[in-house]
Amino acid sequence: MIISRLKLYNWKNFQNVDINLTERNFIIGSNASGKSNLFDSLRFLRDISKQAGGLQSAVEIRGGIKKIRCLAARKRSDILVEIDLSDEKSDELLWTYSLNFMHTGGGVIKSEAKILSEKVYDGKEKKWITDRNENSKEEDTETLKYTHLEQVTANKKFREIQLFFQNLEYLNVVPQLVRESSSYNSTKIYEDYFGRNFLERISLINEKTRNAYFRRINSVLKLAVPQLEELQFHKDKMGVPHLEAKYIHWRAKGSKQSEDQFSDGTIRLIGFLWALIDSNGTILLEEPEINLHSEIVKQFPEFISKIQRSKKSVKQVLISTHSYDLLNNKGIGTNEVLVLENSAEGTNVKTINEIEQIKAIIDSGFSIADATIPFTAPKEIHEVNQLNLNFSEQ
Repeated sequence: MIISRLKLYNWKNFQNVDINLTERNFIIGSNASGKSNLFDSLRFLRDISKQAGGLQSAVEIRGGIKKIRCLAARKRSDILVEIDLSDEKSDELLWTYSLNFMHTGGGVIKSEAKILSEKVYDGKEKKWITDRNENSKEEDTETLKYTHLEQVTANKKFREIQLFFQNLEYLNVVPQLVRESSSYNSTKIYEDYFGRNFLERISLINEKTRNAYFRRINSVLKLAVPQLEELQFHKDKMGVPHLEAKYIHWRAKGSKQSEDQFSDGTIRLIGFLWALIDSNGTILLEEPEINLHSEIVKQFPEFISKIQRSKKSVKQVLISTHSYDLLNNKGIGTNEVLVLENSAEGTNVKTINEIEQIKAIIDSGFSIADATIPFTAPKEIHEVNQLNLNFSEQ
């Protein structure tokens, strides 16, 4: 099951967008166009769905409705997040989940999110099986604080949706946080988006499965990281998890290094590989090319497809990127690339096929990278070299 469609209204950068998604999508755009905020709409549904989560918590950790609501919102101030879930093989629509909410409270009354409507469509039954709103007889101000998605007693008929979002993965490994992970108390970390709990998560996998994952990761690392012979997992005397790599050099037996000695690129590559191998649902990858050699990045699209074709593997991968090398892969289809464009009315999202200027360049023989990277670049960035930066004249 994959996310085949995402509709957003008044969500951060996006005033009103309706996006079709495939098993693999590359999301590109200028800085501050909303790539991370697009991902965050899906993380929002995950935060609602998971244990100890819920609507109020998901809104609160984002700073409240005012921080979520699009600045381009005019007459309407409500927010809508709606998704279609389809079978990845047949494209059959399985579920639609729609959540519409707004801000309530303020002053002496606690600010909270109020549900305006929550709807669930069952594609197999071909009907809406949940359709609750503020006018429903069984609803009141208290029940409209909580989604049925987060309540196991209420989502029995569509619990598959809740489980889907609980398994959604987002990864943007920050090497410095992985190196310093032993200094953090992981129980106090709300969510591990950036690698603080990365090593601990590896330790929770049973040994047989973990060893199988490492064999696959090692097969890639031997080709991508010079002199790296083998990556292993172990715990020190205090029970703290660590990665350890054997490097071949002039000494006969080589030498071993732990994660605090790994390069930034090596740590990010390990995180990228682990995420793809460990996940069996949808994964969101934030600029995986950072710190990596261009020749490694070039292989990402085909490697992802190979992983997706294997059994019990990640079904859908959404990648935000600025990388020319990644987008220059000939195997990428024009329907797989989503282009984010800033406007006074919020960010627009279109596929390459919907942007004539880009499509014409590709049709004339240029690559997707050649057509899209200049298109998404700041229009006047070339003028930076003409700025007067002589501070003595000011």
